[in-house]
Amino acid sequence: MSRSDVAGDERTSAGENPRDDESALIAALQAGDEAAFRTVFDQFDPTLRRLARSYARADAVAEEIVQETWLGVVRGIGRFEGRSSLKTWIFRILVNVARTRAGREARTIPFSSAAPPGEDSGPIDADRFFGADHGRWPGHWCQGPAAWGVPDERALAKEMREEILTAIDSLSGSQREVITLRDVGGWDSKEVCNALGVSEVNQRVLLHRARARVRAAVEESLGAIEQTT
Repeated sequence: MSRSDVAGDERTSAGENPRDDESALIAALQAGDEAAFRTVFDQFDPTLRRLARSYARADAVAEEIVQETWLGVVRGIGRFEGRSSLKTWIFRILVNVARTRAGREARTIPFSSAAPPGEDSGPIDADRFFGADHGRWPGHWCQGPAAWGVPDERALAKEMREEILTAIDSLSGSQREVITLRDVGGWDSKEVCNALGVSEVNQRVLLHRARARVRAAVEESLGAIEQTT
């Protein structure tokens, strides 16, 4: 998927020692500082909502997942010992809440189930992606989808973003979790592994397959658009 289309706005504040900054923030949260809570809320809530929406078809259910997550943060911050980053801890709460709710709520149909029975997307061409050792874009597409250069591509940008997010929503649970955190939230692989409790190898495979399926969905959509223009 595009390197910038779905990149999240989540960023950490600049500082010479991020660990000290986070320790001070955690101390403020544990002291009940409302400004500290607002800082954390503003930083993480957009990505929490996006991830929650990937678990629940209904907006109301996704909203409840996020609310339960923040309640969990408020109730649990006094017991937080800093064994993981604050971000990882918060997102683990959401993942646990969402996975519990997912068993009781209607879920999005997996993208793979939209294909005819027995039909698979086939092997993924690794040459279409940068390698894991790429300095700037490890694992991302080497080039955008073939139809990206159609006329009025700026007018299509918003529509393509929606296509990408819709494709992400329709992935299987684990793939959806990984690609949402990596490509929407801007997390690195270690953060994702810690939050979801998966190995680095498993995370890499899930991300690769998710990106390939999202790309295929976007290319199919662009092809349909070209045929109508």
